[in-house]
Amino acid sequence: MKGLPVLSLLLWMCAVFFVGIYLFVGGFLLVRLEVNRTSTCGDVLEPGEEPVDFCRAQPRFRKVVLLIIDALKIDFARYDPDKTAPRPYENKLPVLEETVSSRPLQSRLYPFRADPPTTTMQRIKGFTTGSLPTFVDVGNNFASSAILEDNLIHQFGQAGKRVVFMGDDTWESLFPKKFYRSLPFPSFNVKDLHTVDNGILQHLYNTMVGDDWDVLVAHFLGVDHCGHRFGPDHPAMADKLTQMDGVIRSVIDRLQNDTLLVVMGDHGMTDTGDHGGESQKETDAAIFLYSPSPMFHGPPSQNEPDVVPQTDLVPTLALLLGVPIPYSNVGQVLLPLFPPHEQTEGAVGGLSQLEALWINTKQVNRFLETYSGMAKDIPPESLSRLKSEFALLSSEFLSTVREGRSPSPQLASSLQAYLTSVRDTCRATWARFNPLKMAAGLAILAFACLMCFILSELSLVLIRENGPLLKAPVVVSLTVGVSVAAAQLLIRGYIEVMWCLAAAAFSSELLFLWPPKRVSWLTLHHLLVPSLLFPLLRCASLLSDSYVIAEGRVVTFLVLSLALCIPIHLNWDGLLLPPSHDPLKSAGLLPAPALSPSAVRKESSTLLACLGILVGSLYLSLSFHGCREEQGSCQPSSFLSPLSRLQDNQLKNLHYVLAVISLGLWTYLLRCFLCHYGNLNSSGGTVFTARWILPLLSVCLGLHWAVSATPEDSFRNLAELIHLAQLALPRVAFCLLGLGLFLIWLDPLTVFVKTRTQASAKSLTLPTPRYRASIGISPQAELHHLIPQIYQRMRRSLDDGDLSGANEVDNRPAVEAYGLGTVYSAPLLLFSGLLGIGLLLLHPEGMALSFLLLLLETGALLHIHASSTTLSGLHGKYSGGFNVPWTPVVLWSLAATQFFHATGHLPTFPSIQWGAAFVGFPEGHTGTILPASLVTLNTFASHILFAVSCPLLLFWPLVCEVRGSRGRACGDDGEDAVMEMRLRENPQLFSSALLQLSTRYLLIHGAQVFASVCAAAILRRHLMVWKVFAPKLMFEASGFLVSSVFLLIGVTLVLRVDVAVGQWFKRLIPDVSR
Repeated sequence: MKGLPVLSLLLWMCAVFFVGIYLFVGGFLLVRLEVNRTSTCGDVLEPGEEPVDFCRAQPRFRKVVLLIIDALKIDFARYDPDKTAPRPYENKLPVLEETVSSRPLQSRLYPFRADPPTTTMQRIKGFTTGSLPTFVDVGNNFASSAILEDNLIHQFGQAGKRVVFMGDDTWESLFPKKFYRSLPFPSFNVKDLHTVDNGILQHLYNTMVGDDWDVLVAHFLGVDHCGHRFGPDHPAMADKLTQMDGVIRSVIDRLQNDTLLVVMGDHGMTDTGDHGGESQKETDAAIFLYSPSPMFHGPPSQNEPDVVPQTDLVPTLALLLGVPIPYSNVGQVLLPLFPPHEQTEGAVGGLSQLEALWINTKQVNRFLETYSGMAKDIPPESLSRLKSEFALLSSEFLSTVREGRSPSPQLASSLQAYLTSVRDTCRATWARFNPLKMAAGLAILAFACLMCFILSELSLVLIRENGPLLKAPVVVSLTVGVSVAAAQLLIRGYIEVMWCLAAAAFSSELLFLWPPKRVSWLTLHHLLVPSLLFPLLRCASLLSDSYVIAEGRVVTFLVLSLALCIPIHLNWDGLLLPPSHDPLKSAGLLPAPALSPSAVRKESSTLLACLGILVGSLYLSLSFHGCREEQGSCQPSSFLSPLSRLQDNQLKNLHYVLAVISLGLWTYLLRCFLCHYGNLNSSGGTVFTARWILPLLSVCLGLHWAVSATPEDSFRNLAELIHLAQLALPRVAFCLLGLGLFLIWLDPLTVFVKTRTQASAKSLTLPTPRYRASIGISPQAELHHLIPQIYQRMRRSLDDGDLSGANEVDNRPAVEAYGLGTVYSAPLLLFSGLLGIGLLLLHPEGMALSFLLLLLETGALLHIHASSTTLSGLHGKYSGGFNVPWTPVVLWSLAATQFFHATGHLPTFPSIQWGAAFVGFPEGHTGTILPASLVTLNTFASHILFAVSCPLLLFWPLVCEVRGSRGRACGDDGEDAVMEMRLRENPQLFSSALLQLSTRYLLIHGAQVFASVCAAAILRRHLMVWKVFAPKLMFEASGFLVSSVFLLIGVTLVLRVDVAVGQWFKRLIPDVSR
């Protein structure tokens, strides 16, 4: 088999796709340009005065305590005394409502709206810089980088204020060496509810009573982690919120008159405890403001804001504490905290509402002028309008100050409207695109799809060409890439790697497509294959936000529809039922059918039975779907919740029993296949994995589920043992998984060899073997899975002229090889099954049933494909090719997407199951690579399993050949079917079929990526682009990358098995090799 050309071509195709994706994403998801300038005390001046040091003016407050309760949504902060049976998260913070009611001049409670993405790092950036985030910033939540823009922490430090921090260690990475004193605690372990909060409480009160601080920041994480682990509707949330209520009361009791208290959440959470998106439940947090001295000019009124944007905290805190507003701020001051202009007489320090608005407006206009001069991306008409508005407002305000008259009531409203307009303009502008990179990425992806199609259709021709096919494009691409890099270095003085890769990929594509004969045969007829209409429909649906939102059900419908087309098409061609009796065939005047009527009936029954299993699996898989915010009344599956979240013990026990049964059936079905085809009789590494590692891994997983579901407050005497088991069991499972996969790779053969004498070997009628090769299978069944007289078959294939084997030396042994008929599929199936259990370890326990449905669906698809191939052979004898039609490949790829949704995943960031990062690592991680890898494996588990097992589509019709399809058609000499050994009779056909299958699978996924890219490009100004289309693009591109890698792993494993089979034949027949 020509393994190197196959692998090289696939690597090249994947690389071209990767470059196209990288180029488009680089032009589509650009980070906003940061203005690295800082405000100073001399450039933000009080109106109407000579230039003075702004920071020397007496501020309204001397100190501020900033209590950040992570994920404090507004629903947690509200109090409703009429609720007699509140839910666990309701009415647990009564201190807020009590204080607002009893001290209306000293306190307020507002909804505090965050800008998406609602992840902690982006929110900290937002309420310290006053700037708006960009979509791509969400990726930085794993690895926070230092904030370079001007921010409150920097301004406090420049003004000489001592900032003391304690809590979430994200602050340390965002503001390195900016704190007077810092007490960070690890933040990413979402299962740890208490370490950060208890660490803060050990130091908070002692710090407050001291005098070595001016700004105290305490970031509590328990509420957020409780939401991630249990969800908001859980008793643990009630305990955590009650603890926070006590903290707030204690802090209020220790405040001094010149100190401001701000209690706030950085974001909210969904009903499942997640966040990251832009639903109102995720964006609406709470902010509570309090001071022992009056700071509001009256009780709450209708003029006060209904919602406070998070960016508004930045200018408000800056002016209340007497420091300059950060340079890049686009928020506006919270007016109720400043006295009206006519009430400033006799006020103790501070600014009036109009003065605060003017300083804020002046700062925002300065930022707008600086940014527009640097970035050039704000629309000129919007910029001109904003400049003229500011000129009018500035003239009116300064004339009012100079003349000493009272300002008009409309002036404050006009200043607020200007600030709002600037923020809206910036928000619309900062969806920045690079059209050139996007167009180049689209072109490379389009040509990559065309190349993939040509490779799949001309695989046999290209395999025969061998060398020149790949060498020329690679050499040219390297030459062009280096030339572009050299040109950039000479002209610009630096190298932009993205354009070098683009030039290399594009040149290799053009060189491949240049011979006109390669594309001249391509007509509309080749593209309009009926089964290709289904992926085309799916690709077209990606242009609709409604279809993307309902994608899980859409793909399920497409899989079901295409599967139903198979028996309908067979019946249309008259192949589903046995042919009617024809006297001419009985008389021998016409050729007899390839299969007997009983064989046809058996194949048809198998196909229809598997179709029923497929329909049942598809229907049941809908029970495991998650819910998007846009789906309204949708309720997510209860199986998505870990057992530790379930409060009903009966439901918890039911879920655990179903999970264990599903896991046991997964293991049993894998072993049944291997046992049935005689693959459990040898002593190699793969058989050892199947016999011992597979069941041990299943046991570890079942025990891990039991331990993880144990409540923390139960079995207190065994707490340390339970904690040790939570740590050890998944790590042991990881080790067993790694060992099993390594042994399969190292020794993939599952063949058991038995010799017998020539006398029995020459018999055409096989006797019952004296050795039971297949456990639990009758001797008659063993004969069907025995590759008989393999020695004679090998001799005939050596072209030595002795086709009959009659001249063999007396008593030279013939060979019986058990398991040789499934020599390729057995290790691949075991590899995929073992990997599936490892991926199940990263999912909630309830997903075990979904994984079992995945196994049943893949088995049904494989048998439907095998039966339809057998029935299609009724038109004539077997042609000798191994090509896999488009229909099963399309079904396989659609099933990967379908089970992405059936394992609880969605193409949205809030649906990411972050808990996978802590399986086996409950204490957290020191780096980001391992947790990111675990979350990726969890998210794209279905893509991984279907990609790595894709070659089974090539092998399965041969595995099922024992039922009489190709063996009868080709075996006129009476030989039994040889199953997968037929692949070695024509290595070129084998190589071309494997290449064709792989490129077809890549093409379908690549076309889906191309459709997502087109949707994002065309709809880049669509209302739903950042909520629907951009996340879909990111998930589709990531899924393609993961699928490509694991498809290459699956193909490489097949090539490894082929090498091992060749070595086995060498040992079998010394001095001769095929």
